Amino acid sequence: MSRDLSVLHALRCVGTTGLARVASFTGLAESDVESELIDLAVAGLVTHHKGFGGWALTESGRAADSARTKAELESAGTRPALAEAFDVFLVLNPELLDLCTAWQVRSAGGVTTINDHSDAAYDARVLALFTDFHARAVVVIAALAAAVPRFGRYDARLSEALDRAQAGEIERLADTIDSFHTIWAELHEDLLATLGIARWSG
Repeated sequence: MSRDLSVLHALRCVGTTGLARVASFTGLAESDVESELIDLAVAGLVTHHKGFGGWALTESGRAADSARTKAELESAGTRPALAEAFDVFLVLNPELLDLCTAWQVRSAGGVTTINDHSDAAYDARVLALFTDFHARAVVVIAALAAAVPRFGRYDARLSEALDRAQAGEIERLADTIDSFHTIWAELHEDLLATLGIARWSG
């Protein structure tokens, strides 16, 4: 995927956002992201919301990303393989959502409370489940990357988020824009966009 398409596609997957998140998504330096965004804005494919402080796709940009992403997949001839790996992703997805819920809230005796992370043993158990989940997720990502190589970036991004959480940055599991949960959600959106599947399709 070319650099300009990578930046365009980032906005398709994450929505209106700033330079830092696009840089994280693409692996490009913020200065390179800004340069690409300016060129894309001149072409009418993205716009900058001054008050909100973020970049977003225009309707033309969304159409262009859809066409280019479709062409990329057709050129590779790997749609069936990507769709097959996506089916496995969908099996894992509810588990990840449950893990994030377990990390953020606790339930006992029918009462749900915010997890204030004061119970180290509880947090350690949930973190261990995240680690187990990640070991299975990277197998799926490898299959996705075999079909479309750019999906391989998600392995490194998820691994970094988990490593940082294990090192004590507990917010990197589910509470920041560069958390394990957020990156997984971006992967989900990327797969839907690449395969041309509507978000709420049956």
